[in-house]
Order: sequence, then C-alpha cells, then structure tokens
Amino acid sequence: MGRYSLPTRGATVGSLLLTGLLATACAQGVDRLPPAALAADPSATGSIAPVATPGTSGWSGEPGASGHPTMAAGAIRAASANFPACIAGLWPQAARRGISRASFTAHTAELTPDLRIMDLLDRQPEFTKSFWDYLDMLVTERRITRGREILALHQPVFDAVERSYGVDRHVIAAIWGIESNFGTSVGDRSVLRSTATLACVGRRQAYFRDEFLAALEILHRGDLRPEQLKGSWAGAFGPTQFMPTSFKRHAVDFDGDGRRDVVGSIPDMIASTANNLRTAGWQNGETWGYEVVAPKGFDYLLADRSRQMTTPEWERRGIRRAGGKAFPRPSDTGYLLVPAGAHGPAFVMLRNFGVIMRYNPSEAYALAIGHLADRMRGGAPFMQAWPRHERVLSRSERRELQQHLARMGYDIGEPDGRLGSKTRIALRAFQQRAGKVPDGFASASVLGSMRRL
Repeated sequence: MGRYSLPTRGATVGSLLLTGLLATACAQGVDRLPPAALAADPSATGSIAPVATPGTSGWSGEPGASGHPTMAAGAIRAASANFPACIAGLWPQAARRGISRASFTAHTAELTPDLRIMDLLDRQPEFTKSFWDYLDMLVTERRITRGREILALHQPVFDAVERSYGVDRHVIAAIWGIESNFGTSVGDRSVLRSTATLACVGRRQAYFRDEFLAALEILHRGDLRPEQLKGSWAGAFGPTQFMPTSFKRHAVDFDGDGRRDVVGSIPDMIASTANNLRTAGWQNGETWGYEVVAPKGFDYLLADRSRQMTTPEWERRGIRRAGGKAFPRPSDTGYLLVPAGAHGPAFVMLRNFGVIMRYNPSEAYALAIGHLADRMRGGAPFMQAWPRHERVLSRSERRELQQHLARMGYDIGEPDGRLGSKTRIALRAFQQRAGKVPDGFASASVLGSMRRL
C-alpha cells in the first residue's frame, strides 16, 4: 500500500478544542481530564507582575479561573522556575519505558515551558453552545460534500480498513472532518513541549506526565519525527487528534513501512482511528442510534442513560422512529436522549454512540459525529425541529439553577455550573413536583420559575 501525504497548515485547532471540546464538556457536565490534588500556595495572587521566568512569554500572568492552588500566579511561576528539575526527575520513568538516555537528553535538553497554555487550560467560557448551534457549526453542507470527496478519493484504503476492523468508514471520515476539517487544522504547537509544560505546571500534572512520557516514546521509536509531532495546546495531534497515550495503545502500521505514522500516512491514520473505535467496543454492522418521536404524555423520567431498553420495549412505551420507519433489529438496545427536552428531537442511542463518546465524552460531539456520518452516506437532516427560541443558560445561571435546587432540598452535589447526572435527576424531580414535563431540560423558563418561588 502506497504512502500518502496529509495537508497541514497553521493551527486553529487550539481555539476549536476550546469551543468544541471544553465548552461542550462543560455543557454536558464532563471534565475530560482528571484534576491533580496538589498543595496550596496561600501567598500567591494574580496581582503580582510577571517576573523574568523562562517560558513566561505570552502568558497573561493571571491566575487560573478554577481557583485551584496550583493555578495561582505565584504557583505557576514557581513551577516554571522548577521546570528543568521537574523534567530531569522524569528520567527514571522514561528509562523504565525503554527510552535511552541519549534519546531522553536529545529531546528534552532544550525544552522550556510554554506558559501561554496556562491561560487556555483554565479558561472557563461563561456561555456554551446549544446542541443545535453545535450541530449547525459542525455538520455543514461543505463538510458533508468534502467528506464524500474524501471517501471517494481514498476508497481503496477505506475498503481495506473496513474489512480489517469492521468500523463504519463514514464514522471515521466524520471524526476526521470534525476533529481537523479533514487535516487542514491540526495544530502547530510542539506536542512534546505542550505535554512537558502540563506535566510540570498547573493542576493536571499527573495526567500529563503520562502523556509527556508517551510522546517521548513516540519519538524514541521513530514513529514520528519532532517536526511532525505538532498539535493542539493539550497535546492532541494528527487529523483525528490522537493524544500520545491513545497513539501508544491504538496506532497501527497499516501501510507496512515499519512506522506508525498517523500524521503523514493516510492508511495508518484511518486504520489507527478504526482500531481505536474497535478497541472501545464498536459493533460491526450497527448504527449509532435513531431519531425517534415520543408520544404525547410520555414519561420523560425514562429518558435517562441508565434506562437501557430494546427497541421493541421502547415501542411498547409509544416511541416511534421518526418518519415512520421501522427499527431494523429487535436486538438493538439503547437509552433515550432528549437533549432539548420535550420540545426538540429525541434519539434512542445504541452501543456505538457510547463508543463515540469514549473518543470524546460529550453527547453533543457524539451526536454530531453520528449525524455527519449519516449525511455523508446520503441520509437526511433531522426531521424534528430544535427549540431555537430557547436561550442557553450561562455558566453562572446554571450555577444559580443548582443553588435553587439545593435550597429546595435536592441533592445536586456542589453547585459548579456543570449539569451532571445529579443535577438532571434533581431537575426532573422539581419539574414533576411543579406539574411540568420532567424532561430535565435546563431552560431559561425553568430558571425563571425557580426565581419566583
């Protein structure tokens, strides 16, 4: 199988990741990366002017919005000053991974921290996109058309990968299209420098130390050259945005040249993405889900990820496929998702939807991938309208909604502006008690009714 080149250009993916991943994760109540529990620096404030610490150029000098002690301005400066010692201290772990001393020294000798990342790491957008705005942004006619061109251009590769891994080519193409606009926005930051920075500075060091060491392994093995290992500020790289640890687990040499190259080889990139999905549990021959219609008076308490039922069981509760189509397989099992409540589209989400969410733990992202894949294969837009008149709550308003629920005695955990499962359960209970449809949709009208109590 021959080699292919992937087009790249200057990064817009840093901002895309922020709006597409972090903002959506906030909307879904998901924190993609585990927080580090590290000691506080009570003397640090954001009012001290930046000092001449290596790597601080471009950083605002401000503390992180999370309020985590390691994101205080003084703590960031102290960690930056300790950066060489931090990197040197990772040598024993690198050696245990088979990285030679010469390779470790060659790739780390000139490293300095990129503290501009600190402004991105802890940025918490006040407003988030609605499901429909997110879909409008990602599932466009231009992207659908380009995806069909990509599928035709690389049909022999997709044929071979589909035979080998049993993963729907349209889903792989959709991930390629949404993650990097088919390779045109892959990021231009050094993955090694980004992960090294995050391994030694800020509140997610434990997570990123593994990513940094995995990046060193990639370079030591020779799968990618340093100039190829470029990506987002968080360390994702390549057209389908592999993190270094994900690359380590799932990347394959599909073109047979001895290197696992998800940056410059289209066969390797497509096959590695397919292997990632297959390992996560992709069900060959099944779809991601179905758009459905709920009957009048439907019990929306059933619309919960924990309530898995077969499609015949959903039919017995009045759920029908949109457009009057039949469910093709009675063995299909899934949960009911109503992302905009009772006044928007509903979906029965199958096992493959959960597999896509393992690629990115956001229901909005997974829905966009599934829908774009369907549109590429000739499917129609969703049949039901979104409630576009509804205004998406800001983060502060979502926190206020949680505070109202807590005041009324509902268990929502700590009010943080993220609408996780506890908040949705509490919201449904409030709606039911108030005589409203218990669909769990946090609308401005629901918040308004709480303010009046």
